[in-house]
Amino acid sequence: MVRHRPGRGSKAMIARVEGIVIRAADYGEGNKIVTLATRQMGKLSVMARGARKVQSRHAAATQPFTYGDYSIYKSGQMGTLNSAELIASHRHVREQLHAAAYAAYIAEMTDRLFADGEGGGMAFEQLLAAFTALEEGKDAVIVTHIMEMKMLAAAGYMPETESCVSCGRQDGPMAASAGQGGLLCADCRRKDPAAVPLGQPALKLLRLFRRIDLRRLGDVNVGEETKGQLARTMRSFMDTYIDVRWKSRSFLDQMAKYDL
Repeated sequence: MVRHRPGRGSKAMIARVEGIVIRAADYGEGNKIVTLATRQMGKLSVMARGARKVQSRHAAATQPFTYGDYSIYKSGQMGTLNSAELIASHRHVREQLHAAAYAAYIAEMTDRLFADGEGGGMAFEQLLAAFTALEEGKDAVIVTHIMEMKMLAAAGYMPETESCVSCGRQDGPMAASAGQGGLLCADCRRKDPAAVPLGQPALKLLRLFRRIDLRRLGDVNVGEETKGQLARTMRSFMDTYIDVRWKSRSFLDQMAKYDL
């Protein structure tokens, strides 16, 4: 819902949106600049005055990963937060190290791959579903890989996961080749010696990542070998097609290194 305030030649308005906090930065004494992924208006940034103060009425609603109903006064590039009502705090995600680390990576992807005004509608729905899945304790690695695939699609670099990119074969052993843009069958794998060999479970999941709606994700139980194949595959796709140095992914690598 958007309401315009009366005024001579003014473009000021009050916007009420459903949003998820994907970034928050301290600003001045007691304020925050909060980046929201919203259903109605895509990504936008707002000034939350006094939000750093414990007693602030905006403190809870500006925590990372929070889903709420936000009323924003917009009179220029950046709006000002008027009021906010919590819908889901996703407190469990913030308090659990692994869930928070993966959520931070998902939030960073959303923030960096969508410009202001982009990322509403279905992109918002999938982000919300991802945080809901993490809150419910679903496998954070699988949730994150699905979001990576959706971000690849949003960036215009969806890899081919149904058939060999060289000959079109759909059955038999496959390997994932970022350099070739998707799958290579056993006969064509010589075209990319660095391609990641995929077992049948990893291949099925990779194909599922492309088409699944996160809102319908059930419980999944994935073996460590399969997770390793998927991790190498998605890392190669992300690094090849999206040239970004992810700050939050560095922490995930540290967690894996020290088995945290």
